[in-house]
Amino acid sequence: MFPKIAGQHAGYLAKQLKEFKAGERVDATMNGMAAALSEQDMADIGAYYAGQKVSVGKAAEDKVAMGETTYRAGNSATGVTACAACHGPTGGGNPMARFPSLGGQHADYTVTQLKNFRSGARANDAGSMMRNIAKKMTDAEIEAVAQYIQGLN
Repeated sequence: MFPKIAGQHAGYLAKQLKEFKAGERVDATMNGMAAALSEQDMADIGAYYAGQKVSVGKAAEDKVAMGETTYRAGNSATGVTACAACHGPTGGGNPMARFPSLGGQHADYTVTQLKNFRSGARANDAGSMMRNIAKKMTDAEIEAVAQYIQGLN
């Protein structure tokens, strides 16, 4: 249930730590861990993990087709935007926009975060962007795209 953060963009990691510290993002473990961090600590942690090598998992074969379609093209019938539009074709994200790298992320973690965005339990996305997308996703789409992302590099 913990995310892979090796290779994640430094600015994105620092932003998440700041939001955990401020209580804008809620996780019992991370709120406590971030509480004592200074701005410099957060920047240093972000830089350290950004320099680490990403490890990619293996996607469940029965989910890849739907996951790839959702990731690359979205679902025009329901208004689900393609994940690749913000997170890139290989899941590398967009560091300038602070859109995280997703490639290789644990499927279970991605499922949890998408469901948290959908329910509003996670609300630290700029302009409610992820909440608006996740609200339109079915459980099957969430599971499939999470599996696809797990094997993406």
